[in-house]
Parts: sequence; structure tokens; C-alpha cells
Amino acid sequence: MCDDYKGCEPVFKLGKRVEAGCLVHARRKFEELLENGHASPVAEEAIRRLGWIFWIEKQARAASPAERRAIRQEQTRGRRDKLHEWLRTERTIVPDGSGIAAAIDYSLNRWAPLGRFLEDGNVNCHNNHLGNLMRPWAMGRKAWLFAGSELGGKRAATVMSLVQSARLCGHDPWVCLRDVLSRLPTHPARDIDALLPHRWAPPRSVG
Repeated sequence: MCDDYKGCEPVFKLGKRVEAGCLVHARRKFEELLENGHASPVAEEAIRRLGWIFWIEKQARAASPAERRAIRQEQTRGRRDKLHEWLRTERTIVPDGSGIAAAIDYSLNRWAPLGRFLEDGNVNCHNNHLGNLMRPWAMGRKAWLFAGSELGGKRAATVMSLVQSARLCGHDPWVCLRDVLSRLPTHPARDIDALLPHRWAPPRSVG
């Protein structure tokens, strides 16, 4: 799942990954217009229509993937089809180059990926959970300015992955990394996978 970041395109062209779009990113294009002081009934209506889809998703959160897919087919698909028809109609009315045209184009140009969640109950309609995990690093980079080099960037990405993976697995990242780094010098290389966050278990001596 991704937004319209062009760096992802080569991955999908290989044919080994299926792209899913994030509806929150689509909604944000309309929200930004209103936040910037642009009075736009079209943006308000788009947000309202998308809101119904998010509401259905919230009700289906505790359902199994198969049940979630059935709910989406029954309740969401029709609303989404009407949203698509409405957006296409509005796009013929709004002027090219305007902010609302750009917001509509974002959704229309990515319509297939944005609807991938309808076909698979395991796919979310948005990527907020990952965005929240990345936010501390996105905010931090403003202070760090640069990673220093390409190698520094790769190291930062590795550390970020380990920290957030540890958190997702229910570990205290500091405790996990401190223990892993203390074990590394004597840990058998053939068993290095045992130190990954999803397999790591704190020894009794660690908090």
C-alpha cells in the first residue's frame, strides 16, 4: 500500500507486487483545500461521501477478512461506484489547473489501487497505521536535516524498522535493542534470526 510516490512504480512494474492505494491520502487532497481557506462545496461533498466508506470500515474492523470483504461488497461498492461517477462529472465542470481539479485527478488517476481493499478483506482502505509509525522519523528529519550519506540513510532505515517492529511485537524497543546489541558479539551467526523482534524474547535478567 502506498500513495502516489513515483519511487514505488518500478516495484509494481516487476509484477511481483499488487498496488493498493490509501483512501486517507485521497481524502487529504480535499481537506487541504478547505484548511487553506478555499471555499469548495465539491471538496466538502467528496469528504462527506468518503466519510461513509470510512464509517463502514470502522464498523467492520472486528470482522474476519471474509466477513469484511462481504460487508464491503454489500455496503461499500455501491457508494464507491456512485462516488466515481460523481467525481467524473465534477471533473468536467471544474477548471483545469485548479486545486479542486488536482484533488479530483488524484483519486481518478488512482481509482483501481484505491479500490483494491474491496476485493481482499486482509487489505485496509488506508495506511494510517504505518504513517503513525513513521511520523517520529519524518518529524525528526527536520532537525537532523540529512542522514549524512546514502549509507547513513540505509542505517537509519534499518534502525527505524527494528524499533517499530519491536514496538509492534509488544516489546520495549530500548530493552530489546540493548539486549540484542549485548548478545551480538557472541551470538552464533547461523542463528541470527532469533534476535529479530518477532522472535526475540527478553531473558529473565532483562527488565
